[in-house]
Amino acid sequence: MISAGDFRKGITFEMDGDVYQIVDFQHVKPGKGAAFVRTKIKNIMTGTIKDFTFNPNDRYPRARIETKEMQYLYTDGELYYFMDNETFEQLPLNKEDVEEAIIYIKENSNATIRFYEGKPFDVEAPNFVELEVTHTEPGVRGDTATGATKPATLETGATVNVPLFVNIGDIVKVDTRTGEYLSRV
Repeated sequence: MISAGDFRKGITFEMDGDVYQIVDFQHVKPGKGAAFVRTKIKNIMTGTIKDFTFNPNDRYPRARIETKEMQYLYTDGELYYFMDNETFEQLPLNKEDVEEAIIYIKENSNATIRFYEGKPFDVEAPNFVELEVTHTEPGVRGDTATGATKPATLETGATVNVPLFVNIGDIVKVDTRTGEYLSRV
């Protein structure tokens, strides 16, 4: 059990038959009246985020979340197949389960999959990935204004803004949490 007064970002708990994760929290102690905890909580199964206020003495059972490093194998158009690196079992996932992370994951690379009671609910790409640029407009000589960027399509289908000197065939490092270009490799 965890009390609402101990809430921190990332903590998962069960409430009303659903599992929630703390996205943001604020302990409020008004000058008049009792203290309370203002939070943004995310339903990990549906992905909906809502604002909720808790009494600091409220207690909730912790949710046990299991994480596994799994290898992305391939897609057949509808399902995305991941393989457990220890048991070699394959896990097919729907597009809705993987759509945020899959644009940064190449075939045969690893991803982190989170499970609640054996059911997968979230796929995370590594924080930084190195991908090849498959399409971008050529940079024009002399068009070198400071910080100028152009869109580039990467080998996984993701589109990021890159500096003008990046060309087709270059390998670039991307931060998957923000979708930003970091450097050319």
